[in-house]
Amino acid sequence: MIKFCPLFSGSSGNALYLKYKDTSILIDAGLSKKRITQAIEDIGEDASKLNAILITHEHIDHTSGIGVMERGYNIPIYANISTWKSMPSFVGRINQENIRFFETGKKFTINDMEILPFEIPHDAADPVGFSFYLDSKKVTSVTDIGHLTETILDNIKGSDLLLMESNHDLDMLINGSYPWPLKKRIKGDFGHLCNKDCGDIIAKYIEFGLKTVVLGHMSAENNIPQLAYDTVKQCIEDCGYVIGRDVSLDIAKREGHNSVFEL
Repeated sequence: MIKFCPLFSGSSGNALYLKYKDTSILIDAGLSKKRITQAIEDIGEDASKLNAILITHEHIDHTSGIGVMERGYNIPIYANISTWKSMPSFVGRINQENIRFFETGKKFTINDMEILPFEIPHDAADPVGFSFYLDSKKVTSVTDIGHLTETILDNIKGSDLLLMESNHDLDMLINGSYPWPLKKRIKGDFGHLCNKDCGDIIAKYIEFGLKTVVLGHMSAENNIPQLAYDTVKQCIEDCGYVIGRDVSLDIAKREGHNSVFEL
């Protein structure tokens, strides 16, 4: 059985939980050890049994908790070499035996999990999304993407479960209180994906096997969960698909209790 839960997903911190057979991992750990541990306990799992933490990129909302998690639970941390070199100093000391490397674009394994880290466009050293090949099932997580690329689209294709960024509503961002340089960064080619672009792609790729989609990494200032859901839903319906029949659609909260998905 596959168990997936976006424990936290947003600019205030990210941590996604994935379990397959006897192997459990986190994708990112951008919150405190206490909060991540409690969130894992809330879904009936044990943080001390984590086999690994995979890091998408070095930004604080994805890495702030990896040091304390590693030192507290003796967990191997996996990232590519550029991310390790750019890791912020607040992470602190990581035991050498728990510093693990993967190469972007090349599959690696952790026990029964086959994992492909793939390149994404974001303003970080060498950011990645992840596709997990778990027997006949595929789970993909991709956030922090300024625009869509063929690599991203190839990895979305055929995913049984996809967590995808639906970061902002473009009108809310443009008309909001952020200074213009920050607005420009967010909507730029190496920033974050808006609701409409997310919806257009999801609608297009349902025919390639998408079964369950979770919208994640939503902005607290420039998005509203219901607005993101409605925007993506409309894109799907405009292509003739029906939510609940052709694909299921859910939202990953920035914090608080999130849905647990089992495949």
